[in-house]
Amino acid sequence: MITKIRVDKSSAAEEFGMHCQRIIPWAGAAAEEPPLGAMACFLPTGSSSAPDCHDQDEVMIVTSGAGRVTLDGEETSCSAGDVVVLPRNQEHVVHSTGDEELQWVSFYWPLHEPAKDPEVSA
Repeated sequence: MITKIRVDKSSAAEEFGMHCQRIIPWAGAAAEEPPLGAMACFLPTGSSSAPDCHDQDEVMIVTSGAGRVTLDGEETSCSAGDVVVLPRNQEHVVHSTGDEELQWVSFYWPLHEPAKDPEVSA
């Protein structure tokens, strides 16, 4: 069975200071969860995402617009066609700086953040 999802801002919800459309896992998927998650992100020009830090690796594929990504104080520009790698446990913020909305698809893994070991955090 083919599952088809259309990336569309009207299907997105407010998350992380921008609009995000979760595209994996999808409704009706097999009982087993996929090993990764994906979401389409929409960030209006002149705005920034909320700072985010998670115990998951992430890859952003920029599909339109232009912007900057700040990762633990380091910064790089990005535009359509760029792939940006965000290692786990490093705070990052995305800034939309172009003339049009910055849009990208992020893939992150594992699907859920690993459970914290209570003995390690004590």
